[in-house]
Amino acid sequence: MFEYITDLTIVALVIIGLTAFMGVIPNAIGQKVFGGKNKSEFVEKSASVQTGWKYVGGRKK
Repeated sequence: MFEYITDLTIVALVIIGLTAFMGVIPNAIGQKVFGGKNKSEFVEKSASVQTGWKYVGGRKK
């Protein structure tokens, strides 16, 4: 019985893990292959919006 539960747990973790990364991995590959010059469009926009903001919390850089 212990072996059955162990096998079931391992299979469940593999299935859940694959399902979780099935969207992330193809998205990353697609951005690298088909991204062209707009790969970092959203990162650059976010950085431009945040320029001039005061750093809050934690240690100063």
